[in-house]
Amino acid sequence: MPELQIHGKDGKPVGTHNLGKAISDAKVNAATAHRAVVAEEANSRQGTQSARTRSEVRGGGRKPYKQKKTGNARQGTVSAPHYTHGGMALAVKPRSYEKKINKKERRAALLGALAAQFEAGNVSLVDAIVFAEPRTKDATAMLAALGLSNQRRVLVVLPEYDLVTHKCFRNLPNVTVRTAPSSSAGGAEAAKTAVFSTRDLLVAHKIVIAKDALTRIEEVWAK
Repeated sequence: MPELQIHGKDGKPVGTHNLGKAISDAKVNAATAHRAVVAEEANSRQGTQSARTRSEVRGGGRKPYKQKKTGNARQGTVSAPHYTHGGMALAVKPRSYEKKINKKERRAALLGALAAQFEAGNVSLVDAIVFAEPRTKDATAMLAALGLSNQRRVLVVLPEYDLVTHKCFRNLPNVTVRTAPSSSAGGAEAAKTAVFSTRDLLVAHKIVIAKDALTRIEEVWAK
């Protein structure tokens, strides 16, 4: 099993961690990852878009002009789609875009994407990502100590939702904060840092994972 170096928030090594076999031996499957990402993006759509048909727009109760002797094409109503302010032809209506993906395939995509990032050397393992107070300056200093201050997209994975830590990172446009699976937090605030997804792993240029978060990932998703 590969041995990973654990860093403190100051960037200095503080120990090592043996990566679990389930993650280190995971294989990247492009088709599986693609299906997982398509399902994630489709399931995030609200599907609440709606447009009015010709029967739903206001007006159009009488003919705009008589049938004959005008030289124009005959028209029955101004609510027809080709009229300004008329109804829409084939109007979109609320619908569900949900796509289902089975549990094993979703986890295979997650583990494969995570293993690829570890193999590429894009993951920094940190002893703990905890801050005493919500200061963006502290989060910026930690990323700079890890050599990630100039990265375009950084994914930070916490063991569980923490409001102070979330506030430290939320003003950094290049940082996305997520949690490890089976987070015990709940409510509207916890929804801001949901469990990381396959897409989060694939689009991130660098990943910062707390040691406890990696332990939880190995316990939950590496079975």
